[in-house]
Amino acid sequence: MIRVRIDRKRDTKEIIGFRVDGHADYDASGKDIVCAGVSAVTVGIVNAAEKVIGVILPTDIDDGKLVVIVPSHGSMEQNRSLQLLLESMVVMLQSIEESYAQYIRLKQNDI
Repeated sequence: MIRVRIDRKRDTKEIIGFRVDGHADYDASGKDIVCAGVSAVTVGIVNAAEKVIGVILPTDIDDGKLVVIVPSHGSMEQNRSLQLLLESMVVMLQSIEESYAQYIRLKQNDI
């Protein structure tokens, strides 16, 4: 199962980081559409943050793991744009979870 944890600031609800762990085991490696979908969404957001907004998200990537920390520096406009991008990621992951609940679990924490 893929576990996704979204960390938010308790007071503002801004996303301050996220973590993706595990494998869906929906199908064989290379044919697993759940893993492919989650990877495309999460890695795509990291790439879009850099290419579109100009914010480099510090990451830790390993087999079956992606940890992202949202930096607190940047302009107000960059931060707003980044939060919009991250909230879009949450919606996409929720859509995957709705269709494939036995393979992905999404949890949101206030910190």
